[in-house]
Amino acid sequence: MASTTDSARRPAEGQPAGGPALAPLHRGALNLPNLITLSRIGLAILLFVLIDLNGFWISAAVLFVVAAATDALDGYIARRYGMITTLGRILDPFADKIIVGGAFIFLLDKKVNLANGDAAWSGVNAWMVIAVIGREMFVTSLRGFLEKYGYDFSADWAGKSKMILQCIAVTASLLSLSPEFREAFPACSVVRDILLWTAVAVTLYSGASYVFRAASMLRPPAAGPRS
Repeated sequence: MASTTDSARRPAEGQPAGGPALAPLHRGALNLPNLITLSRIGLAILLFVLIDLNGFWISAAVLFVVAAATDALDGYIARRYGMITTLGRILDPFADKIIVGGAFIFLLDKKVNLANGDAAWSGVNAWMVIAVIGREMFVTSLRGFLEKYGYDFSADWAGKSKMILQCIAVTASLLSLSPEFREAFPACSVVRDILLWTAVAVTLYSGASYVFRAASMLRPPAAGPRS
């Protein structure tokens, strides 16, 4: 039998789980923040094309940085001007996962042959991709389940730090594939590997922190002292 506390946490069926009420989907949902989010998805597709074509590594890195920056921009505009919508709540995390997860996938074991006969690698391996994609899938499922019952499962500092480090690591990986950049910065491969593994470590740590946080939310309340 559900306790009174649990019942209070759970919204009525068909009602939002909590927080500010969101407007239903309609044409007005295509406001400026959501158009910026959609542009991030378009930029992600263009980025993947550049990675697949080879030879445009600096352009790809600049494009990735611009696309990642729109994540902060659309969120700021939506909050500042009260333009938060249901569509935005759906599109924003989707766009984030597409551009970061997609970049890791397209960079997986990417190799560029250099003029001196050596090969430049992206530094991204299958274990990194599994860690990044697996963590995102798990936390997204966990967040959806908990927010369905009214729990606040918004991103914490570890989740935000994870996103920043992943973006820096992907940028470093893209630049390390550029022969011109490698010539100007011979140590770029070492720096890239440090950034990639740091991003993976923080990714796994943030995933674990969300698990402990969820466990504390779902733990039954301690029983009161017996009379």
